[in-house]
Amino acid sequence: MRRLLLALPFALLPLALVHAADEHDHDHEHGSLGAHEHGVGRLNAALDGQTLELELESPAMNLVGFEHAATSDADKAKVAAARAQLEKPLALFSLPSAAACKVVSQELESPLFGDKPEADDHDDDEADKDGHEHHHDHSEIHAHYQISCAAPGALQTLNLANIFNTFPATQKIQVQLIGPSGQQGSEVTSKAAALKF
Repeated sequence: MRRLLLALPFALLPLALVHAADEHDHDHEHGSLGAHEHGVGRLNAALDGQTLELELESPAMNLVGFEHAATSDADKAKVAAARAQLEKPLALFSLPSAAACKVVSQELESPLFGDKPEADDHDDDEADKDGHEHHHDHSEIHAHYQISCAAPGALQTLNLANIFNTFPATQKIQVQLIGPSGQQGSEVTSKAAALKF
């Protein structure tokens, strides 16, 4: 299941076609840079039996309104608020209660969360001077969820309306969806936020 999702890292997304040759999941750093566009997020979703796997990537600008390291209290509060929303995937992805889903695992990663080992290991002092400028245009937030649904038949659609409501700077999400009816690629917006499984 994991292999299925990670073997297709945005392979069908036009912006990432250039990077499709590098088909391993450590490719997030350079694979994302070509596709980094404010207002646009990317979502891989795969439903296999009772397991729903969701992988969301978004420029930090879409979720918190900036891409620099959070130094002021106001910025830190925005990052904490965005993180708290991302920690509730059942609500964020509007999964129906009839599907009886529960989160098995979730990983949130972003330079803004201060949990990227590369950023912490070297030149802490220079991070503001160099790292700040270097990452300024490309701070991303990655969220990866594994969810188990006891009644997957109740998952008729994947509705992303809540993501647009929660993070209004997100204008569209490029989705790769693998489900019982096969694979589909689509671009969703707040006006048409649902995809059929």
